[in-house]
Parts: sequence; C-alpha cells; structure tokens
Amino acid sequence: MKDVKKFADEQSLNFRLLADAYHAICELYGVWAEKSMYGRTYWGAQRSTFIIDPQGVVANVFPEVSPKTHDEVVLKALDELGAAA
Repeated sequence: MKDVKKFADEQSLNFRLLADAYHAICELYGVWAEKSMYGRTYWGAQRSTFIIDPQGVVANVFPEVSPKTHDEVVLKALDELGAAA
C-alpha cells in the first residue's frame, strides 16, 4: 500500500508495517470493532498491541492502549519476556 510505505519513509522506520486493507488480520486478532467519535458510529481497528514470542506464540496482549504510557508498558513486558527466556 502506497500510503503505508510513504508513512514509513517519512518516519524513517527500520521495520515493515502491516497494511490490513480488508481487516482480515484485525478480525483474526479480534480487534475489528465498532467505534464512535463525535456521535458517529463506524468500524475500525481497536488500538491494541500483541507481543509474539520467538516461537510465534502470543505472549502478551494489551487491548485499548493509551499512547501516552504504552511504550513504558510494552518495554517492561519485553524485558520480562527476555528475562524469562
């Protein structure tokens, strides 16, 4: 998807972003949800984070995350996952 590539380039990201135009992955992970804003209801991706361990198993799920504190929460969980390995 051209928009996703453009965003990644603008942000100088060193990893690939997933573009889920048909929300197939969102539905598999259970994050395609009804949302509302300014009295309008619509469907979209619920902001969530999944930590997947080296064996491909979902190790942690953080549903409905807050962008203000989320990085600290995820980094702590990654540290704990690394310590347990």
